[in-house]
Amino acid sequence: MQRVPLVDFEPVLKKRLEELWGTPPNLYKALANHPRLVAAWTEFSKTLRHDTRTPRALRELVILRGAQLMRSEYEWAQHLPMARKAGVSEAQIASLSSWKTSPHFDAREKAALALGEAVTRGHVSDAVYTEAIGHFDDHDYVEIATVAAFYAMVGRMLEAMGVQLEPEVQGYSPRLPPGP
Repeated sequence: MQRVPLVDFEPVLKKRLEELWGTPPNLYKALANHPRLVAAWTEFSKTLRHDTRTPRALRELVILRGAQLMRSEYEWAQHLPMARKAGVSEAQIASLSSWKTSPHFDAREKAALALGEAVTRGHVSDAVYTEAIGHFDDHDYVEIATVAAFYAMVGRMLEAMGVQLEPEVQGYSPRLPPGP
């Protein structure tokens, strides 16, 4: 159930959003209830999507895994096409919930997924850090951790606001793990 109305944007922000994303998704229309917040959110998410050093496919894997952990159908549906476009394979998508034992992920991807999962769950152990820093320098470690943390916030805000999927992304079959 949609908990906050979907509203239009102030003209300057509307132009900026359309430049960045085309038609803004419902998440942004719900966030538009707070114009300054949605403006800051837009710039931060743009940085995480386009002004980063780690490969987009790697970041999309982290985002999809976070969507699974939070059981966020919206986040999964929005990012699945982006992941495919970035080069994430169908085998990786199908085996994402069992990434630790899957042969479809290399050691670097597994280190990123372990870090993303730990950030999403709220505790990064020394072992996860040590493994990640063996594959990433400090810059990329911070980048991957920030992607995971930001998209954990996205999932939580989607749930809090009750944001509904847009018709064009309905019907994606999220491969969410069973559980509460």
